[in-house]
Amino acid sequence: MNHTFSLDILASDKKFFSGRAEFIAIPSSDGEMGVLPHHQNMIAAIVPGIMRYRTEDGQTHEASVSAGIAEIMNNRVKIFVLSAERPEDIDINRAKEAKELAEERIRQKHSQQEYLLSQLAVQRAMSRLSAASKYRSLK
Repeated sequence: MNHTFSLDILASDKKFFSGRAEFIAIPSSDGEMGVLPHHQNMIAAIVPGIMRYRTEDGQTHEASVSAGIAEIMNNRVKIFVLSAERPEDIDINRAKEAKELAEERIRQKHSQQEYLLSQLAVQRAMSRLSAASKYRSLK
């Protein structure tokens, strides 16, 4: 029995990853959702956070992802997100500035839609900071 599945991670501006994987953990509104080979077919919402996946060579990778969707169908997983970044590619100062700007927009009383967008921006900035900090502490 095959112990891997096809994994494609697509960001709005690039193909982030394409290959075989043994496992993927996706950030969802209910917490982290794990997917193993031959998972049941489903579509799931992705929230900003840290996504982890293990490739068929046994290496585990992390990425900071924005909101999107995951399609799990016939032992194939397709991840569609607005952005996906490797921890080593994240500019910590820029992420801190984005977080502060989004928090300021939350404090200003705007429309409900602007409030929700600002909350998503804060979540994304926090996941980017978390991924980058963890990566740099391991070096």
